[in-house]
Amino acid sequence: MTEQAVISGTKSVLPKDDLDYEVIVIGAGVGGIYQIKKLLDLGIDATVLEGEPDLGGTWYRNRYPGARFDSESYTYGYSFSRELLDEWHWKERFSGQPENLRYLNYVADKFGLREHMQFDCKVERIVFDEALDGWRLYLRGDRTLSCRFVVTALGPLSTPTMPSYPGMDRFRGDSFHTFYWPEDEVPLAGKRVGVIGTGATGVQVIGEIADKVGQLTVFQRRPNWTAPLNNGPISDEEMAAIRDRYEEIFENCANSPGGFEHEPDRRGFYSLTRDERQALWDRLYDEPGFGIWLSNFVEIFTEEKANAEFSEYIANRIRQRVDDPDVAEKLIPRDHGFGIQRVPLETNYLEAYNRDNVQLVDISETPIQEITETGLRTSESSYELDLIVYATGFDALTGAYDRIDIRGLGGVSLRERWEQGPSTFMGVLISGFPNLLMVSGPQSGSVSTNFPRGIENGVDWITDLLTHARARHHHRIDAIADAEQAWTKHVADTYRGMLLRKAQGWFTGYNSNVAGHEAGTVRHVVYNGGGPKYVAKLNEVAASGYDGIRFG
Repeated sequence: MTEQAVISGTKSVLPKDDLDYEVIVIGAGVGGIYQIKKLLDLGIDATVLEGEPDLGGTWYRNRYPGARFDSESYTYGYSFSRELLDEWHWKERFSGQPENLRYLNYVADKFGLREHMQFDCKVERIVFDEALDGWRLYLRGDRTLSCRFVVTALGPLSTPTMPSYPGMDRFRGDSFHTFYWPEDEVPLAGKRVGVIGTGATGVQVIGEIADKVGQLTVFQRRPNWTAPLNNGPISDEEMAAIRDRYEEIFENCANSPGGFEHEPDRRGFYSLTRDERQALWDRLYDEPGFGIWLSNFVEIFTEEKANAEFSEYIANRIRQRVDDPDVAEKLIPRDHGFGIQRVPLETNYLEAYNRDNVQLVDISETPIQEITETGLRTSESSYELDLIVYATGFDALTGAYDRIDIRGLGGVSLRERWEQGPSTFMGVLISGFPNLLMVSGPQSGSVSTNFPRGIENGVDWITDLLTHARARHHHRIDAIADAEQAWTKHVADTYRGMLLRKAQGWFTGYNSNVAGHEAGTVRHVVYNGGGPKYVAKLNEVAASGYDGIRFG
């Protein structure tokens, strides 16, 4: 069936094996765009299903004020086309959402990818049909498609979570999760705005809107460590220099654990004096990007004493930037050290609390009791608000899979299989769910690195695996259970010795707004070995003829 026939719903003769497509990609974000490009280059009959009205994924939906890269723009873009690299001019060191969405549209249009994408196609259920050796996909609106292989390009942070305060439906003003920030301009001038949450998204929103609203009240449950983004424009001359060294840039990213140009300092924490360590931190704090986190000493991730010294350094920086000592202390985390959770990078976030129109409310001390018609009430006070912004995070990594009813061999539910935490082979395959391949799946290397760098590694490996199977006329690709168990154990082992195992964040699969997530319980959702080691593992599997995978 041609794509146009599928879109229009008309009948025609199905291709061989009675399948609509050989490959269906779910998701038209950064991963899905690159995956369809690779499939089309091979002449594979494929399409992308996207639930939103247009492409872009994270950069389509997250329109909230302050949304931008915290990866350097020129390390975030795709590396597969020299022509694309030569054409695109990043305007800022850390590009904002509107420009990022323009970039992804530019890529799709340049390579003719949009015509292979279907929008407003919400996948509700996918079931493996053993008679077909393929998948049936059930879409919203009673539409069904079939294919041999499904490749999921589901964003790891694409399932927003809301709190469950009483009265949320009674509020007469505007309210929404940051993920659903309206496309039309939201009036802020003179408004009384409440932001609930101070994670990465809340940090960006608060820093951006503090000087644009009448009154801003921040409701914080747990403070997060932050560091300055130190953004700035990229001149024509600098962009030309960046183009000249793109090969070096991507090689540096490939060789660094985090997929950035930021390399860990391996001199040894205790080989330097305290003054020498502080001099390094002073320099890194004032530089752009994740250097303060990823160019730091390795010991801050593994040793309590080293982490405590560095955390106190950052705490003192907060005290220097926030005028009110009581407010400063409330902004300093006490339940975890710096860098063992994802670090939000900020612009004017701490300075926002120096403004007369900004108030910080610690809801760990005075919890929110209910949302009222005119605002909200804590255990201590009532707050009149015109707009409530829920910056309450995401059901990371597995949440996007839980939203789809995925049924493998024998009708086994993936949601139930993963109830206590995910189990995968290489973060790509799941035993008993043949021909289901995940780009940036749980336990892959891409979710803990500079995302597009990890994405390209994952897509390239998936594409090579499909090429291998097709060349040998295999209709089925499935992970061997023992190999999956071994990989899942290996992922769990990467948490050992890492202070992040004590954190309560999405690196440990925790979100207090998600039923079944318990504080102190670690779900091994992230591979912590770093990009180079993960790629080496992928290459090892491929070189062995895909040991750990059963073909049929």
